[in-house]
Amino acid sequence: MRKILLFTLTFSFFLTSFAQEDQITFSEALGLHLRKYKKHADKAYRTQNMERADFLFDSLVDYGLKGTRLDNFKVKDLRKKPVHLDEFKKPVYLTTYASWIVPTEGEIPAINILAEKYGEQVDFVMLFWDDHRTTKKLAKNYHENIKILYVDEMQNNSPYVVKMMKHSLGLPTSFLLDKNKKILDIRRKISHPYGIEFEKSFDINYDSLSSALSLLLIDESSRYSTAEESNAP
Repeated sequence: MRKILLFTLTFSFFLTSFAQEDQITFSEALGLHLRKYKKHADKAYRTQNMERADFLFDSLVDYGLKGTRLDNFKVKDLRKKPVHLDEFKKPVYLTTYASWIVPTEGEIPAINILAEKYGEQVDFVMLFWDDHRTTKKLAKNYHENIKILYVDEMQNNSPYVVKMMKHSLGLPTSFLLDKNKKILDIRRKISHPYGIEFEKSFDINYDSLSSALSLLLIDESSRYSTAEESNAP
């Protein structure tokens, strides 16, 4: 019975992916899939069946959300000025976060080094679900190449998609977007036991982040090569 249920769920996601020829938005796709996903995922979490929960999340991403375009939502920067997603012109590595999440030992140093290394090629964005004061304090931990944004839910007039990014997929969650804001992948933060030595934590985080970044860099390199070929005499 479980195999039949998983097959049915996966197959329904797969069928819907064919309807994405016109590249529907993330919020539209999430609206199509969220109720079914949450019904099965909530049960998996209640029974502590993490393997199934991970399977359901990956199926949602692979067959329902990849290839959609992340909506042009509006949030605020540290100067309290509005920022729209479409203002970022490079491929985007967007991570949703919050002050109550404790980063692992090597997490912030790893992303800082990668942001310094690839900041000319990728827009690194951290979106905090916090107020301005808290976010401004947290921003001091991050490299200058990382754009820090925030959403204060006490004053949140942001579009539907911003609420969905937090309450439907959880956090921390990273969205890998090409420069046209098409979703190449959605990944959850790598986890490991707290208290391990810094070097090991750094390596785990660095490898995970590098794997995600390679998807953005390869996609952009492929687009550049294709453009060159099309312009060749």
